[in-house]
Amino acid sequence: MVRKDTGFQVFCHVILAIMAVLVLFPLALLILSSMSSESDIIKYGYSLIPKNFDFTAYKFIFSEGSVFHSYLVTIFVTLVGTVASVLVTTMLAYTLTINDLPGRRILSFLVLFTMLFSGGLVPSYMMWTTIFHIKNTIWALLIPNLLCSAFHIMITRSYFQNNIPPAILESARIDGMSEFGIFFKIVLPLSVPIIATIGFMKALMYWNDWTNSLYYITDKNLVGIQALLNNMLTNVQYLAQSMDASSVATDMATVPSLSMRLAIAVVGMLPMIILYPFFQKYYMKGLTVGAVKG
Repeated sequence: MVRKDTGFQVFCHVILAIMAVLVLFPLALLILSSMSSESDIIKYGYSLIPKNFDFTAYKFIFSEGSVFHSYLVTIFVTLVGTVASVLVTTMLAYTLTINDLPGRRILSFLVLFTMLFSGGLVPSYMMWTTIFHIKNTIWALLIPNLLCSAFHIMITRSYFQNNIPPAILESARIDGMSEFGIFFKIVLPLSVPIIATIGFMKALMYWNDWTNSLYYITDKNLVGIQALLNNMLTNVQYLAQSMDASSVATDMATVPSLSMRLAIAVVGMLPMIILYPFFQKYYMKGLTVGAVKG
């Protein structure tokens, strides 16, 4: 029996190792190829072992003085937006679990309706800019399309209904606890797994968002890192395409269009990759505590 268990464990480790390599290989190829010279990429293609290390693409990116400022904007928006989004999502989801709430069905319908239908970009832009006047404000990076998601509300509501015993909530109400007290002192502590999951997804959404900057921001002081990198890539591609055919052979190597694409991807995602291992233990601890309590 011990030999069979050992063999099965070895088999599982081999499978997991193969899967890890399949996940890490594209990432390693991306990072190392971004350190290759433009001429080597054109001549030899992408490689795990650069023939000549060249950081021209990174120098080009960080020569833009607003890169670090855009990083700070994105970090602030990610932190504030994640906390606010999780709070709004969980509060609305908890509200939908109260059976005797007046208008509960109407509120549920409105939430579900927004998940199925949308007014489109033009009406949304007109609403946010002419009614709420959030253009060129920090609210434009926090609210539209990110603060509240019907899908997240629905899965959070389902978690509350299936994993929090109604008897506990009724007992708290009988003891005179308010709904806010029940939410913050009972519901949230029992909902660590779904909060960790929603929070992680929201953080990634805020960090990777560039469309809100594109639509609502013209002030350079409010441009996030993703929007700034996207603008850089667009400018480099335009510059490369506008070259005369006769000058491509001599000037293409000086315009890091290919390596810029890779370097931009690295610069955009590297902070999240570096920080994730430090927060993973809290994420996994939340899942474990939630599983034990459930």
